[in-house]
Amino acid sequence: MFQARRLTLSHGFVAALVCCVGPCAAEPKVPAVVETTVTVTSTHTTTLVPPPPSAQQRVPEDLRAKVASLMVVGVSDYDQARYALDQGVGGLFIPSWADPALLEQEGRNINALRAEYTRPFSVAVDFEGGRVQRHPQVFGQWMPPRALAGQTDAVIQGSGYDIGRSLRAHGVNVDYAPLLDLDVTGLPIVGDRSFGGDPAEVARVGGLFSQGLIDAGVTPTFKHFPGHGRASGDTHLSLATTPPLGELEALDMQPYARLLPARPTASVMMGHMVVPGLGGGNVPSSLNPEAYRILREGDYPGGTPFDGVIVTDDLSGMRGITDYRSTPEAVRDAIASGADQALWSSGADVAYIIDAVTAAVRAGLIPPERIDAAATRTQQQLIDVGL
Repeated sequence: MFQARRLTLSHGFVAALVCCVGPCAAEPKVPAVVETTVTVTSTHTTTLVPPPPSAQQRVPEDLRAKVASLMVVGVSDYDQARYALDQGVGGLFIPSWADPALLEQEGRNINALRAEYTRPFSVAVDFEGGRVQRHPQVFGQWMPPRALAGQTDAVIQGSGYDIGRSLRAHGVNVDYAPLLDLDVTGLPIVGDRSFGGDPAEVARVGGLFSQGLIDAGVTPTFKHFPGHGRASGDTHLSLATTPPLGELEALDMQPYARLLPARPTASVMMGHMVVPGLGGGNVPSSLNPEAYRILREGDYPGGTPFDGVIVTDDLSGMRGITDYRSTPEAVRDAIASGADQALWSSGADVAYIIDAVTAAVRAGLIPPERIDAAATRTQQQLIDVGL
């Protein structure tokens, strides 16, 4: 009789064993069941985002490009601005005669330039309020600094913030304000542009106003070091001389001694005044290495070292400097003396001036480390305002 035997194996395997008639053949051996455990490990790949480049890492390697990054040039329209940026300048300046379309016209304004040029650059304007507020039809109108000084702290700081918001909305990130010159002799060029004649009060109001600008993403610029308030005249019109250095240190520099430690991201504008006792000869401060040294080292009563950007006053539109040096020479000498940014409002001869300063570095007239330090500070200023 035929018999069938079924073995059920693990994993669903079925084996049929067939018996023969008569004596049956030996049953095949069934191998032992081996259970295998497979462990699957899930690997998550984390992409590390590198930190943004430091100020030093953002400095161009090419010498000419590095020199160009120290230039702040006046531009009157979109095409002039594009030309200047194509030359590699680090900053644009919006003078009073600029076409307002450069601030307002979609596709041909500062914001359009920021979208087109991937490298960051600064844009500056003179906007103090009162007599010195450029393009008020675009940015709005504010009271003179002297009137502002009489307001509450909230109004003072709020005015700085509102001005800063308006500037930043139109692509401007540097305000050449507030003025820290003391109004103690009735010098017409100062007058109601000054917060007053007391150094402590000027520092207090200037500190509130500048904090408002900073809160709005705009770099304030304290001016005009080492102090224009008691100069013999207006540097727009002629060479002007201040009281001797010791007198300036005791009075005119005191707002800087109070404010610079509190606002380290601010910049300082170096004026063109001749200061007796400041280095040798009748050299305007903007071309005088000793003026930069004093500011950098904080070498005046109450002063502290300053490592922010130092920008010159206008090197092309003021007789206080143009009667002393041509603009190309003044730019070269200012940078050699310690300026981080050379400003000239005319915007003329951009390529020629960049080439001339580059040649001065190659000739050993300006130390390469002077250029490196200035370029690093200008890049840090851009980082501080998110550019």
